[in-house]
Amino acid sequence: MKNLFKNLLKTSWQKSTIFIFLFSLCSAYGQEKQQDTTKVEKLDEVLVKAVRVTEKAPITHSNVTKKEIAKRNLGQDIPVLLNFLPSVVTTTDAGAGIGYTGIRVRGVSPQSTNVTINGIPYNDAESLGTFWVNLGDFASSVESLQLQRGVGTSTNGSGAFGASINVLTDAVSKEASGEISNSFGSYNTRKHTVKFSTGLLNDHIEIAGRLSNISSDGYIDRASADLKSYFLQASYIDTNTLIKAITFGGNEVTYQAWYGIDAETLANDRTFNFAGIYTDDDGNTQFYDNEVDNYSQDHYQLHWNQKYNNNWSTTLGLNYTYGRGYFEQFREDDDFSTYGFEELTVDGETVNTTDLIRRRWLDNDFYVINASANYKNDKLDMIFGGSFSHYDGDHFGEVIWAEFASQSEIRDRYYDGNSIKNDLSVFTKANYQLNENVSLYGDLQVRNVTYKTFGNTSDLVDFEVDKDFTFFNPKAGITYDLNTSNSLYFSYARANREPNRTDFESNPNIKPEQLNDFELGWRHKKGNFTFNANAYYMLYNQQLVLSGRLDDVGNPIRTNSGESYRLGLELEAIIPVTSKLTLQPNMTISSNKTKETIVSLNGELQNLGKTDISFSPDIVAANAIVFRPIDNLQMSLLSKYVGEQFMGNTENPDSKLDSFFVNDFNINYTLKTNSIFESIVFTGLVNNIFNEKYVSNGYFGSFDFEDPSSPTGSSTGFFSGFYPQATTNFLMGVTLNF
Repeated sequence: MKNLFKNLLKTSWQKSTIFIFLFSLCSAYGQEKQQDTTKVEKLDEVLVKAVRVTEKAPITHSNVTKKEIAKRNLGQDIPVLLNFLPSVVTTTDAGAGIGYTGIRVRGVSPQSTNVTINGIPYNDAESLGTFWVNLGDFASSVESLQLQRGVGTSTNGSGAFGASINVLTDAVSKEASGEISNSFGSYNTRKHTVKFSTGLLNDHIEIAGRLSNISSDGYIDRASADLKSYFLQASYIDTNTLIKAITFGGNEVTYQAWYGIDAETLANDRTFNFAGIYTDDDGNTQFYDNEVDNYSQDHYQLHWNQKYNNNWSTTLGLNYTYGRGYFEQFREDDDFSTYGFEELTVDGETVNTTDLIRRRWLDNDFYVINASANYKNDKLDMIFGGSFSHYDGDHFGEVIWAEFASQSEIRDRYYDGNSIKNDLSVFTKANYQLNENVSLYGDLQVRNVTYKTFGNTSDLVDFEVDKDFTFFNPKAGITYDLNTSNSLYFSYARANREPNRTDFESNPNIKPEQLNDFELGWRHKKGNFTFNANAYYMLYNQQLVLSGRLDDVGNPIRTNSGESYRLGLELEAIIPVTSKLTLQPNMTISSNKTKETIVSLNGELQNLGKTDISFSPDIVAANAIVFRPIDNLQMSLLSKYVGEQFMGNTENPDSKLDSFFVNDFNINYTLKTNSIFESIVFTGLVNNIFNEKYVSNGYFGSFDFEDPSSPTGSSTGFFSGFYPQATTNFLMGVTLNF
């Protein structure tokens, strides 16, 4: 049955196509928020109600709308578009925001950020990471997005350990429309998008879709990206019914830049890329032209929301995701033993090494079913439901060419493994209006995870995991309205989270992590002025933190840190200076520490005491100066400051990333027409206008070597890698709406 379902989808659906920071302090998207005075809930929003929170909930969050995203949507990935939200730090391997990008919230790694699309888990089931590169131009199909900081509310899929991002795709449109969008910019970057909607046919049915292609050479040498994607949905709506069938996905071909560069290269040639490097027979340095990640992913979702009366409604979501692809790599003088090859004798000489080209494959299926029921009256809004997902993934490697192929045959697999993961969670959550001033929030979740692997790894090491985890995640909070302009809230939330595949590969005895999150906040809104303050204390047990090291395919390696904490204060504001000028600053001040760090240095164990957690700057701030001289024109100066941070947990000076302060300029002009087009929108974006040479990401590690001069006979050496980001660059676009 599983194979029949999979084949049907493949054959039918697939083919169907400190500037002004210290003033007071917001999201870089807040201007539209102050104008949105209506509280009408769109029918589509019921699809994400189970994983989102309302404005009054005691959960720290930011909302971003389609209109806000469109201001800078010129091809860069979703993490980059969220860069100016509170506590957010983003990075990209290629340096220019297209390709492999990542987002950290409150210093927490991307693997600890839960992502859902229409309530369906998007995080990779094994790595727990989010590969935004597989969602080329997905921002063009987003209706709204909510970023919850901290544990947040119970969600589907892997637990949130720093943030959760839940995405709602395009809403049903009543009116027929079309859109052609084209943009171009630095590094030969181009984006081409076509969208359409039939509007409601017979007042009930809408069909809408999008085709996109994004390409870029990247700031880093050869770090090119070619992203082709699609989105198609058919919707049926009635007074009490919403049914949506959605398919989206695409193919990405990305030349790798995950190795980074060392400090010396950073100083002398910051765009250099080690990927694909080899030496030819004449001793000349060459680069393999197809050192690429080539991956396709297709998603099929079916959502059904039914309202029975004024109190009861239900939502059902089904999902199938098919992913497949490989990383291709040229290898010089690799040992036969790495591939199980037998020694050869050539011209009387023993041959046991060879140049070759290999592909490391992933081929996986992911099934999800979500179901929830909602009861609502004047005082109580309660949701209960559950989610079940099943992941079946194959990992295997092929040698597609070799100078000396030994006994190997075409399509031989030099390693082969399989992983099965099941994830079941049930939850109930409620908001209760106790009286005119006080509302209570409660949320209980039980989650069971089973993970099994068979076969071997790419290093030809047997890899067998058979783990079963059961987690209980309670959450509770209270909101108190002081008056119409001020409210206070307090919440407590617990989250537990399993290790990922790489964690088990690096340490079979690695432990799950647990987080107790305390949030205390004040929200103030009077007229167009908004000010929010939030204090948080995130207390971890066995937190899985980035060690700074990478494995041989660029995956970050994590380690348990024992007890650690994140203590911080987040401030954000919207300040209307005049009717045409608005300031939107935000700032996070934090302390992020492991309580005790024990490491091996020079052959001896040393206790370094309390140290900074890797990739956790003490200060992160942003600001937007938004100027609207006329109704159809908006100009924004967007500023971002990120304090210094360490790439490891030992506070080694060689692992330090310097602070950076980057400014972007964004302009939008809408020309209303009376011709074939309803409007023409011109958009411009100049990134890093002051040409800051900065690094936002990297890795750091250590190794022991024999040293006769050392009392212990060995010494410790260190290595580091850096991912430089682009200097001044631009993007320009024109969108035709009709």
